[in-house]
Amino acid sequence: GAVQARVALADEAEIAAAIASAKAGFEVWKDYSIAKRQTVLFAFRELLNSRKGELAAILTSEHGKVLSDAMGEILRGQEVVELATGFPHLIKGAYSENASSGIDVYSTKQPLGVVGVISPFNFPAMVPMWFFPIAIAAGNAVVLKPSEKDPSAALWLARLWAEAGLPAGVFTVLQGDKLAVDGLLT
Repeated sequence: GAVQARVALADEAEIAAAIASAKAGFEVWKDYSIAKRQTVLFAFRELLNSRKGELAAILTSEHGKVLSDAMGEILRGQEVVELATGFPHLIKGAYSENASSGIDVYSTKQPLGVVGVISPFNFPAMVPMWFFPIAIAAGNAVVLKPSEKDPSAALWLARLWAEAGLPAGVFTVLQGDKLAVDGLLT
C-alpha cells in the first residue's frame, strides 16, 4: 500500500511537444538507408536480449507479475522485434512487366510518418513491442503512450532504443491519461 513511484501526466503543451518531437525524428529516420535502420534494429534486439532481466524486474516491481510471467511477456514481444530485423526484405517494392496487356505495375513502400501506440496496463512491454518494432523498421516514428498505472517499462525501452542508436524523437514516450490519449488520437 506504499507509494512506489509517481508519474507526471502530460498537459496539452507536452502532448504537442511529444508529437512535434516524433515528427522531427521521422524526418531524420525516413532518410536512413534500410541497411542503416537494420543496424539499429539489430543493436536494439541484442541489447533487449542481453538485458531482458532488467525489464522483467521492472514489470514485476510495477505491475506485480511474477518474474516468470514478466519474462514470458518479454519473450512474446521479442518475437516481433526479431521479425522487424528482417524488414529489408519485407518492405521492398515490386515491378511486374506486362501485368495486363501493355500495363506494367509498380509498387513502392515508403514510411508514412508518426505512429501512435496506446498501450494497456496488463502487458506494458509485450503489447507495445507488437507495434513499435514494425513501425520503426518501416521507417516511421512512434509515440508510445503507456498506461499511467505501469509506465516505467516504456521509459526503459526508450533508453534502450537510444543506446541502440535510434535518432532522437523516433521513439517518444508520452506519459498521461485520457488527455494524452485524446491528443495523440487527434
